[in-house]
Amino acid sequence: MLFEDLSLSKSIQKAVFEEGYTNPTPIQEQAIPLILAGNDLIGCAQTGTGKTAAFAIPIIHQLHRIVGSSKKPKQIRALVVTPTRELAVQIGQSFDTYAKYTNLTQLTIFGGVSQNPQVDTLKSGVDILIATPGRLLDLHKQGFVNLDHLHVLVLDEADQMLDMGFVNDVKKIVKLTPKNRQTLFFSATMPIAIRELAEMFLTDPETVTVSPVSSTAENVEQRIYFVEKGEKRNLLYNLLQNDNLSDVLVFARTKHGADNIVKALRKKNVAAEAIHGDKSQNARQRVLDAFKNKELGVLVATDIAARGIDIDQLPYVINFDLPNIPETYVHRIGRTGRAGNGGIAISFCSKDEHGYWKDIQRLIKVDVKTISDHPYPWHSGSPNAQKEEKPKNSNRSGTAHKSRKSSASKQNKKRWY
Repeated sequence: MLFEDLSLSKSIQKAVFEEGYTNPTPIQEQAIPLILAGNDLIGCAQTGTGKTAAFAIPIIHQLHRIVGSSKKPKQIRALVVTPTRELAVQIGQSFDTYAKYTNLTQLTIFGGVSQNPQVDTLKSGVDILIATPGRLLDLHKQGFVNLDHLHVLVLDEADQMLDMGFVNDVKKIVKLTPKNRQTLFFSATMPIAIRELAEMFLTDPETVTVSPVSSTAENVEQRIYFVEKGEKRNLLYNLLQNDNLSDVLVFARTKHGADNIVKALRKKNVAAEAIHGDKSQNARQRVLDAFKNKELGVLVATDIAARGIDIDQLPYVINFDLPNIPETYVHRIGRTGRAGNGGIAISFCSKDEHGYWKDIQRLIKVDVKTISDHPYPWHSGSPNAQKEEKPKNSNRSGTAHKSRKSSASKQNKKRWY
């Protein structure tokens, strides 16, 4: 399929063509027609799959048809709620890019900065608002945000909003919007709590699920260390010191685990910081800036918090904990080896994670180099002697698919355009 096959306006097609886009990604190919048809949508896709364009392009197309060249005062007709300033800015830039040949305007609002410029723009009128939950509710309470004319609501990175404690704020925001809105719900993962949220906010939704790319970058050297669980921190310190590693992104499975890794490294005088959902937005940004400016040698992150990290020349990624979703491994190590640069991805595997590693190997189909010459190997036997049963709660992402309802049920959907 080509973008020109999606029946988009000439203005959008021109903008997309100038960006070098010819073929839509799987989520764009599946989601754009469903959104254009007025359906509520649940999209399960990670960053890097083209998700933002999948909702931005059809929203721009529909609003361009409605607003056209109207001279009437602008009203907020599309609202995108996202958990962090970094993601909000990226989404705003995407809307600017795809809408540059229309007369649509967008504004990105977030906390941590003066609200005055944001308020001035709101008073002038905007068509599309991208916002973090706290600043949005604050400006609405002050009377600067009116959502009465809203046509479409996008809840992006829903699992990250849950992780960061924004669920109640999101519920408040949804109550401020018209009931006949179109709602688009995107999340990288779909645990039960996220599915329950989707059921609360959406009406007869379509579902599109797209797995991330399963292949790993050729210029990333992958290594695996089979290590006793209680010795992982010692192995990490050993590698940092003996191999003189710097600019290292370390992945931990939990927020508590990330904090403990940082504490252990600091005791050994290693400059390390953690970012996760319990850290404030300003704190995360300060740490990320320090890491990018090489003022910080080790950054420890959970998967959700790491989504806003975009560093072109990141030499090392260490999987302190193996992910229980194999595709997440691909996403993690893809943080290094970018823009033609080489990179090294190191993984620690304890005995209870061996099933995870087998799942990862089946997905990536790469012969990863095993490093056995280290001080903290498994105490009993080699990995090949272990049972290859999956640990509990192992969860494989599905392949791309979409669910469809009957045409009769779709006739009952109240469309906003």
